[in-house]
Amino acid sequence: MSLLVSILITLLFGTMIIVIRMKASKRPASIKGIILPPIMMSTGALMFVVPYFRVSGIDILEAVAMGLVFSLILIWTTRFEIKNEEVYIKRTKSFPIILMTLLLIRILLKYLISGSVEVGELAGMFWIMAFAMIVPWRIAMYFQYRAVERGLSRSSELSD
Repeated sequence: MSLLVSILITLLFGTMIIVIRMKASKRPASIKGIILPPIMMSTGALMFVVPYFRVSGIDILEAVAMGLVFSLILIWTTRFEIKNEEVYIKRTKSFPIILMTLLLIRILLKYLISGSVEVGELAGMFWIMAFAMIVPWRIAMYFQYRAVERGLSRSSELSD
């Protein structure tokens, strides 16, 4: 029963995140909006102060590897565009599908390994995976944003 509740809560929160991301694409992007999520998420690392959440070295490597694979997918699908002399994240129909697919893969992985890994260690592994996904994605977004912003600055200088 608790597994079903966990899956439903995860899907609910995942859907809320997708809705928030879709609404955010209606507003101009900003450096602050790009770099704040990983900074805010980094506070979750405090869980590792408690021994219950500590993860073995090989599990850390596995979680980081999965996070990097997921981040490559997000980097590949995230683009910026210029609208009304401002930089926006380009809305794509595939983005919510990709986010939901990554969420479903994550749920499946959690289900598959939950029987062989302690709950605290599992929580730590999934936090590491999420952090290893968001940091490279947001770094790539930052550099893409700056490149588009520079292009916007050049085009406005040329038009003046």
